[in-house]
Amino acid sequence: MKKIGLLSDTHSYWDERILHHLTGCDEIWHAGDFGTAAVIEALETVAPLRGVYGNIDGRDVRQTQPLVQNFEIEGLRVLMTHIGGYPGHYSPAARPLLTQERPGLFISGHSHILKVMPDPKLGLLHLNPGAAGMHGFHKVRTMLRFEVANGKVQQLQAIELGLRGEMVKL
Repeated sequence: MKKIGLLSDTHSYWDERILHHLTGCDEIWHAGDFGTAAVIEALETVAPLRGVYGNIDGRDVRQTQPLVQNFEIEGLRVLMTHIGGYPGHYSPAARPLLTQERPGLFISGHSHILKVMPDPKLGLLHLNPGAAGMHGFHKVRTMLRFEVANGKVQQLQAIELGLRGEMVKL
């Protein structure tokens, strides 16, 4: 069993609230738009990181993070990319990857909207953690935390980090 902290769209923002919810995770996954390499460095001090670069990420992030992550963990095939869409509305770039790789879990960011959606047609679970940063139209900053065991996502928690623009103290 692995405990996973999943976030996206930090847009160069990092605070103690994010750190609080990532503490104790075996791995951290970031679905793109880190903003700067400083966010990557901060995350890597907490737990091993798997990430993808997003559309706002510059050269510093793109040098260390791929466009797509495709891996298996605890018997679960995972596909992650920043701009991927969601069931019934996948991006043109994601569609062929999903049919070719057949993941059990598909993760994307970009929309700043937290989504947890099964796709019975492709036999997968789609997760978008929303946005953990301050930049964007979202009202509430969000992330996800869950466990992966025996090829399944379990103990899934949606976490609200506070209002966008509001500094949250622990």
